[in-house]
Amino acid sequence: MDVLNEWAFIGVFAVMAPVFPALPIVIAWLFRPRKPNVLKSSTYECGVETIGDTWVQFRVQYYIYGLIFLVFDVEMVFLFPWAVAYNEMSLFGFVAGFLFIFLLTDALFYAWQKNALEWK
Repeated sequence: MDVLNEWAFIGVFAVMAPVFPALPIVIAWLFRPRKPNVLKSSTYECGVETIGDTWVQFRVQYYIYGLIFLVFDVEMVFLFPWAVAYNEMSLFGFVAGFLFIFLLTDALFYAWQKNALEWK
């Protein structure tokens, strides 16, 4: 019975976790002001009225640069605590950190090999 009590907290958390972000969204949707207007539906960008077709297709290259930046930005977030605790960590932590760096370096070389980093 003790095992069930230990897992009950996780079960309650799993049930309640979707409720906390969904509840304010549902409440805001129910009590929002409903006053549709032509001016509210118009496209607005930088204070300038749009002329003609405003749909612009972006190249996939921009997204690849963004994803590569995000990967290495998140890498720094994970590596900072590893670097701070470098003197106190065990061999397992040391090897895990270097494996992490190796995998990200391998991904960088793969992107470089596929010419994903060249601006065309």
